[in-house]
Amino acid sequence: MWEFSLNLKTENFELAKFIHNNISAVCAKWHGVVTSVEEGGYISILIAVKEQDKEKTQSYLTNCIIEVICTVFKSSFLDSNLFLPTQDPLGMNAFKKALLNFDKETDRYLVRKALKLEKDLFLESFYQFKLSTLKAKWAELVTLANENREYLTSTESFIDLLKFLVDNLEICEEEISIYQSEDLSYQILVSDKLYQNRVFSEESLVSSIIDLSPQKINLYFDEDSQAINLLHRLFEERITDKKHSIIKHLGKI
Repeated sequence: MWEFSLNLKTENFELAKFIHNNISAVCAKWHGVVTSVEEGGYISILIAVKEQDKEKTQSYLTNCIIEVICTVFKSSFLDSNLFLPTQDPLGMNAFKKALLNFDKETDRYLVRKALKLEKDLFLESFYQFKLSTLKAKWAELVTLANENREYLTSTESFIDLLKFLVDNLEICEEEISIYQSEDLSYQILVSDKLYQNRVFSEESLVSSIIDLSPQKINLYFDEDSQAINLLHRLFEERITDKKHSIIKHLGKI
């Protein structure tokens, strides 16, 4: 049997729950055992699988840890260290999301290089003491933004920088479509499926599209908004307006 313990501080309960649920679902496919215990200020996710299933379990667990660090931990790092002029919430959220996704492949590589799954891993300690190169890389990006904060007081300068970041993100989806509901919320279709099985407000739409980083965006509505105007400026030639093919009710597709 291969046994492993992934430990997180109790303050990261929701994150531990997320990892536990994902690992449990995967290990169940090859009859592995996953449980968790809380003791001494830590939540321990305990994993046990047959030796022949060790490699694929390690692979999935590695990818899960990498994604958590490059998304959750990086987001917290940006929130703590990024100090920019006050912009509208829509633009500021988009900027943080673009920084979060910028050069993510290198981020993943640096985590993977440092990560060794032996008998146990304390996630916060691993992040604090083993990922100095990764955090230095993030700090350089944040410092550059902070040092140019006066330059970014110009709306045009801010949009130019944001567009540069968006243009240099890895393409994650070939094509997506955006629809507007009668209540003016937005729905995103990826491969003909409702993205995240939810609707999006104007405030969350742009950051969600930056997450998806699509090659092509189809717009299926007539009404413009601050979010749609920003998408037009950031993605430009990737957007196709289909204003004569409006579908009001996604359920009818």
